[in-house]
Amino acid sequence: MLPVSTLDQVLSAIDAGLDSSLDRLMAFLRLQSISTDPAYKAQCRAAAEWLAADLADAGIAAEVRPTTGHPMVVGHAVTAGAGPSVLFYGHYDVQPVDPLELWHAPPFEPRIETGADGVKRIRARGASDDKGQLMTFVEACRAWKAVTGSLPLPITVFFEGEEESGSPSLNPFLEANREELSKDLALICDTGMWDAKTPAITTSLRGMVYEQVTITAANRDLHSGIYGGSARNPIHVLTRILADLRDDDGRITVPGFYDGVAEAPTQLKAQWQSMGFDEAESLRQIGLSVPAGERDRAPLERLWARP
Repeated sequence: MLPVSTLDQVLSAIDAGLDSSLDRLMAFLRLQSISTDPAYKAQCRAAAEWLAADLADAGIAAEVRPTTGHPMVVGHAVTAGAGPSVLFYGHYDVQPVDPLELWHAPPFEPRIETGADGVKRIRARGASDDKGQLMTFVEACRAWKAVTGSLPLPITVFFEGEEESGSPSLNPFLEANREELSKDLALICDTGMWDAKTPAITTSLRGMVYEQVTITAANRDLHSGIYGGSARNPIHVLTRILADLRDDDGRITVPGFYDGVAEAPTQLKAQWQSMGFDEAESLRQIGLSVPAGERDRAPLERLWARP
């Protein structure tokens, strides 16, 4: 275990260097690394190269690795410390910015604003997904190395540029570099916070399942003025199917759907209950007042453990 004094020194170094850290983050945010638009391919490349250079400046040897799409950035920190090896993942690409007219300021000109709640926030495309989180880890490594001379654990950083476009190059790259990237522990910085001032360590996420359902009725397009009310409309059939997927208590009605759904441990449920989650306030923030999901389940259980 590291001495508390060491951690205190590192945290003090982070505080002392905050202005420089923000300058680096702002420079990173100005890069228009939109992965879904080929017009921004050069900007994505520039973001990868910027990251590799910044990692090198922080004492982490890094390379820009080619893929069939946007490049990966891989870096390794030489350390004298022993312990579990860590792979840190993040992505440097961002979502498109359309429609531009809904932005109060240019999306790639980052600025610091103070909200109505008194909390300062950085406003820019990618500030919270995922450039801000990514740089938090890099800056922590920078401060640690500045104080102690080396990182406490063997650390590999792995940044991709296609997360917002489905990560088509990710699996092939992982397969081709399996030995280099296989570590004891993976940290992923692309998750949320408990609230505006409280970071969270996310230990699991729910998955997603996509299904495409095609409803066919008449053998051609029909004029509603002639056939409406007589011919079956596929939209009505589909909406009935969707409506019947849940009952009035929020349970999914597909037979056998819950057979493989594990119950969250009682102790974990109790921990969630003790966290003081304000469901009404959470709904209010997004303009809602009525919750969804299974009525007999607690809010955080519905949010984190139920399908």
